[in-house]
Amino acid sequence: MINANDFATALNLKTFSPSSQEEWNIESAEFNRPGLELVGFYEHFAYNRPQVFGNVEMTYLDSLSVAEREECLNKFFSYPIPCVTVCRGFVPSEDFLTSARKNDVAVYGTTEPTTKFIVNAILYLNNALAPRTTMHAVLVDVYGAGVLITGESGVGKSESALELVKRGHQLVADDVVDIRRVSDNRLIGEAPETVRHFMEIRGIGIIDIRQMFGVGSVLMNKAIDISVHLENWKEKKEYDRLGLDEEFTTILDVRIPHLVIPVRPGRNLSIIIEVAARNYSLKKLGYSAARELDKRLNDMMNRGK
Repeated sequence: MINANDFATALNLKTFSPSSQEEWNIESAEFNRPGLELVGFYEHFAYNRPQVFGNVEMTYLDSLSVAEREECLNKFFSYPIPCVTVCRGFVPSEDFLTSARKNDVAVYGTTEPTTKFIVNAILYLNNALAPRTTMHAVLVDVYGAGVLITGESGVGKSESALELVKRGHQLVADDVVDIRRVSDNRLIGEAPETVRHFMEIRGIGIIDIRQMFGVGSVLMNKAIDISVHLENWKEKKEYDRLGLDEEFTTILDVRIPHLVIPVRPGRNLSIIIEVAARNYSLKKLGYSAARELDKRLNDMMNRGK
């Protein structure tokens, strides 16, 4: 569902005619320019999408006689349309607004070119309609990579993030991360507004990272590139020591690289997470240290034979 007031405010729209509908049942970030419908072809009318009137549509309506325009608009607005936006600074005629009010359809206006408005509106709807979830985790920007740190309560997620911030990296969210899927393979994480920039450190309490370390120490949101899971060291568990086989985790149907890092006294987790972020960046560029070592060993054995 899309809130009508949020839609108009976010896109800086002027309201020509309001509607009693506070929300619209819009399921996809798509718009319709009703050129064919205005000339009478309603065979595949996408009436469930927001409608956009540009120069062509408004010029065509002006070319009609009063009776023809009234008939055309009455048929158009008889469909359950979410809203209509008139672009390029055009002002709808009185019969246009009368027909919209009669059918309780909101009419907005903008001075932006039609294509530019549609692009901005699609970006807004993509964000508003994105699937969302909330995770108990910490999100940090480390060397440009979004690192999602997970683990049981008390394992050291916040302490690791605090050390990373002290080392010049940026905090996005502590303890609670709101995640939305903005495309088929891209996740964006951010902190809930009420706890944004705050961090809980056991023994100290709540601290404000932005006030303590400056505005450059925090980010509003960040794409999630890699997941790091912290767990207490288990003596009988075998941990990956080579990194030849990549592991992945799935969040909102998006696969992201996943690392499990054991926690024990003496291990500097912040440096390990920094190295994990750098290693991820190298892999994106096509270089894998584990595969390079494997290749060298294979070459050595082949020469020995």
